[in-house]
Parts: sequence; structure tokens; C-alpha cells
Amino acid sequence: MSTNIQVKICGISDQANLEAAVAAGVRYVGFVFFPKSPRNLSMQSAAALAALVPVGVCKVALTVNADNALLDQLTKAVPLDMLQLHGSESPERVAEVKARYGLPVMKAVGVADEGDLLALDEYARVADQILVDAKPPKTAKLPGGNGLTFDWRLIAGRRWTVPWMLAGGLTADNVAEAIRLTGAQQVDVSSGVENAPGMKDAELIADFLAAAQG
Repeated sequence: MSTNIQVKICGISDQANLEAAVAAGVRYVGFVFFPKSPRNLSMQSAAALAALVPVGVCKVALTVNADNALLDQLTKAVPLDMLQLHGSESPERVAEVKARYGLPVMKAVGVADEGDLLALDEYARVADQILVDAKPPKTAKLPGGNGLTFDWRLIAGRRWTVPWMLAGGLTADNVAEAIRLTGAQQVDVSSGVENAPGMKDAELIADFLAAAQG
């Protein structure tokens, strides 16, 4: 493994954990705009946090099936570098969001079995990045951040035409194995660095970065 592995910490919600993530060497920080999530932020809070993010760290807004009214408001209120679409947005919607806001778009795609891999190819044609995540169970209230993994062998050796990021149930204990099995160069963690839903832990963040970058 190499220190070239880039890490995204999603669901940052306070200054202390933002600073812990930056100090540990993250490449991306994610702010969640989804009311059902314990990591949900107001635009005002997100704008204050975004102002503290140093140059070189990508500020990502996670939204779920957001309409233009919400995205208009969000992109005006918060200085962002990327939009992450984490709902059931179609490839056409991804292309529309890219064109409308002029920001790179990352599309999350849930994977549970081989039948889900086709969607990754479809979204890779329109998104700037794809997030390969564990597909949530039908009963889940959240589209991500559920702490679930999927069978990483499903994507072993697969590559797409755009950069991609591995997510889903990653922790300091399993991220090195996940990287080894999938060849991922980028990983995304949320619940795996929390000691309670929505409560990030600076020590867990540091441990995760150290394990990912080996």
C-alpha cells in the first residue's frame, strides 16, 4: 500500500473533527444535507465550517434526490468544490446537475451483487467520479452511512473511465484489506470513525488515515 491513497471523511459536523480530519491528512471532507441523517447540517453551519477548510482539501456536499431549488440555495450559501448525489438520481439528472452548477459531480452507486455493477458503468459516463458504496437494505432510513460492507471481490480488478472511491462499512480494522482486494486509490468513511451516530472521534479519524495509507 502507499500513501497515495486519498481519504474522504463524510459527515463532518463540527470544527474539532474538521481540524482532526485535516491534521490527519484527508483529501476530501463531506458535509451532509439530508434531514434524516444524524450528520445533517444547516447551510449556515456548513458555510462556517467550509470557510475553515484549507486549500487542497476538497469540500463535498452530500445530497439525496435534491431538487434545483435546494441545490441553488446550497451552492449560493456554501463554498463547495464538489456535489455528491447519494439518492436515486438518474444519469440524465447527474448530467443536468453538472451542467447547471459547473461543479464536479460524484454519484454514489449501491452494490450488493453482480447485477448492480452495470449501473457503475452507466454513471461513469456522466459523473466526474463514482462512489462505490454498499447498497442499503430496503428497510434502511439512510442511503449511506449505515456501516455496511459489500463483497469487495465483486469489483476486484475493475476500473472505470473516471476516478472512483470505495465506501461502505470501512473502519481502521478493514480498510487495508478493502484496498488490497479492490485496488481502490480513494476511500470514504463516515460511521467507521464515529463513537455514536453522527459523533466523529479524532482518534478514530487518525487511526483510519494511518491504516488506509499504511
